[in-house]
Amino acid sequence: MSDVPDLTAHLGYWLRQVSNHVSHAFARKLAAKDVTVAEWALMRVLYGEQPTSPSRLAEHMGLTRGAVTKLADRLIAKGLIARQANTSDGRAQTLELTAKGEGFVPELAALADQNESECFAHMPDDDRKALERILRDAVARFGITAIATE
Repeated sequence: MSDVPDLTAHLGYWLRQVSNHVSHAFARKLAAKDVTVAEWALMRVLYGEQPTSPSRLAEHMGLTRGAVTKLADRLIAKGLIARQANTSDGRAQTLELTAKGEGFVPELAALADQNESECFAHMPDDDRKALERILRDAVARFGITAIATE
């Protein structure tokens, strides 16, 4: 049995430990505002690109159109986004933030900044920049394009 390395011998183990901690801390902050990480991600994408079709959101976020529809339905019920008929094609629909949603995004972004600071402010700036560079390189190398929502 000594030829099997301990879990902690793998870099993936440490990445997962940190990722889980950072993600769960952020999810708790968002939950206090009655928003999930996936809902936040959809709102943040809409913040800069509205109105947007559900299919474009799905492509941009790496989700199925059905998943975007479910997220949109929840956000519509909360009064944070609205679904409109596309002005150029009445059969198609677009999604956009409501005034309430538009005002809420900066508040949620501040929670993301707070979470980032709580989790990484202890790191010297050079180390944080190096870690970001390494992770961005890994994302590019693996061809990851989906927005992490879980």
